[in-house]
Amino acid sequence: MITPDTLKTLISFSAPALTRAAKDAGYKGPAFSSCKFLGITNGGQFCYMAVFLVKGGTDSTKLFLTHTGGRVNVDYHLTELA
Repeated sequence: MITPDTLKTLISFSAPALTRAAKDAGYKGPAFSSCKFLGITNGGQFCYMAVFLVKGGTDSTKLFLTHTGGRVNVDYHLTELA
């Protein structure tokens, strides 16, 4: 079960916090300049759109957060940046 405090945490990540969580999961790309919570998937993942700077502008990707065992886990598919 997810408590109200955990739910609040999972839907209010800042760009620096999301960058830190992604790096803990092995992400080696640039820091995120902004992010937006998009919603909860049918599988119970918390979906974020993250924006990062690239040469000539910005790019974005989706990251998926889960909460298991008191820990936030991040799933991303950035093979070109990982």
